[in-house]
Amino acid sequence: MTTAPAEKRHRTSLAFHRNFRQLWVGDAFGQFGAQLTGLVLPIYAVTALDATPWQMGALTAAETAAFLVIGLPAGAWVDRMRKRRTLIVADVVRAAALAVVVAAATAGAASIPLLIAAALVISAATVFFDVAHQSYVPGLVGLDHIVEGNAKLQATQSVAMVVAPAVGGALLRVISAPALIGTTVVTYLVSAMALGRIRHEEVLPRREDRRPLRTEIAEGLHFVVRQPLLRRIVACTSLSNLFGSIGGALMVIYALRVVGLDEAGLGLVFSLSAVGGLLGAVAAERMARWVGEARIIPVSAVAGGLTYALNPLASTLSGVVPAEVVLVLAGFGFSFWVVVYNVAQVSFRQRLCPPALLGRMNASVRFIVWGSMPIGGLLGGWLGTAVGVAPSLWVAAIGMTLAALPVALSPLRTLTALPRPDDEPTTA
Repeated sequence: MTTAPAEKRHRTSLAFHRNFRQLWVGDAFGQFGAQLTGLVLPIYAVTALDATPWQMGALTAAETAAFLVIGLPAGAWVDRMRKRRTLIVADVVRAAALAVVVAAATAGAASIPLLIAAALVISAATVFFDVAHQSYVPGLVGLDHIVEGNAKLQATQSVAMVVAPAVGGALLRVISAPALIGTTVVTYLVSAMALGRIRHEEVLPRREDRRPLRTEIAEGLHFVVRQPLLRRIVACTSLSNLFGSIGGALMVIYALRVVGLDEAGLGLVFSLSAVGGLLGAVAAERMARWVGEARIIPVSAVAGGLTYALNPLASTLSGVVPAEVVLVLAGFGFSFWVVVYNVAQVSFRQRLCPPALLGRMNASVRFIVWGSMPIGGLLGGWLGTAVGVAPSLWVAAIGMTLAALPVALSPLRTLTALPRPDDEPTTA
């Protein structure tokens, strides 16, 4: 009787879940390092290495290329691995790749090809990290806490997106970009140490139950494509990422060369914009209850595309409204709706999928939705060279809004609750 209040607290909040806290701490340091890297590498490429739009497109493509190349087999491999160990190794590999960049820059040997090579290595490690991470959470916290766990992890990412760009932009005024990149090596190593403190017993499939890799990969893809609602969500996310990567490849050039911000100003814009993502993570569960956990998916997809359109308007309205203000409004609204969308759709996927298939399902989804990103990055580099940076951002904004059609024109717009595994239809 005396332990009932503590048990209730454990059931109502993952803040009292020891293993989740270690995952949370590791995720916090990893996300902070990732956000610093995402800010500093493009700035270093543009300002120190004089990168062209095409080179920035190639760098953007390299950051996600592995999802297209090895995304599918990674899921089957992860389902055969201990996921905690996979997370730790991925952190160490990313730290090593960035350490090489720092060493080369210190020796005066840095180049765009080196940055692209490092981005490719980090991309490969991130494939395994992300697939293992999403597959690890349900078994670690239990199905009843999936939404809470995802919301807390999304909130952590959003806090990192707020703090890291502001800190990074300010530090770039007093230290060099390579020195700042060096701090990300430390954050990844701290993340690996925190993950190593998790004490959770993983049950791996028996070796004799394994089947050919091709068969296991096909099972993951088959699960994704045979679920009508999941199929539409994946289509929406993939198209949105395609056009988002067109814009993402050019945003640093747009802000520094077209709008005229400096590095610190760009970092501040990114930081204030990310506050929207933090609020989205905090409000995701409540909005799902208000709007409906199914209906919130098309609502957030449409709203995200519309708010992104403020980005190319920044240069047009600069004589009326400061460009920094417009960029912050665009980033704030877009980040908010993206996080709300992600919490809803990731939670649906995790709840719907059998535990033994989670790695392959997540890898199949990532192959489709992140595999479009390197293509978008290359398209962004080509469009920025062919028609200019600002017009290319308009292409990105219009494309992201239209990408919402698969979910906006689906049963999701009329449903309030998402189907459970036992009542989800399996045919279109």
